Amino acid sequence: QVQLVESGGGLVQAGGSLRLSCAASGRTLSTYYMGWFRQAPGKEREFVAGISRGGSSTLYADSVKGRFTISKDNAKNTVYLQMTGLKPEDAAVYYCAASIDSITTTRWDYRGQGTQVTVSS
Repeated sequence: QVQLVESGGGLVQAGGSLRLSCAASGRTLSTYYMGWFRQAPGKEREFVAGISRGGSSTLYADSVKGRFTISKDNAKNTVYLQMTGLKPEDAAVYYCAASIDSITTTRWDYRGQGTQVTVSS
């Protein structure tokens, strides 16, 4: 079992930055592909970014490419999502998730409770 706890969300003005963290316990993250997802009210959950087990490969949704950066510190068992140039449409609950399959999997084995990101215009 892996427990995932997100933090770092909050209120930021458009154009601002936030760094989300996802701390894991129970298992080492080096054995998992990690992803960040988001869900806004009335919308489906969408994939934001993913990173490979060793951290050498990443994948981003087109909507965040060039603005968001996912990284992983296996020593700290933590995954990060650095968000810059935030837009009102980035507002959502952000979740991290872990998978044993791949970055592009649709099957994520574990998911955190989420952290709220609000962007004011």
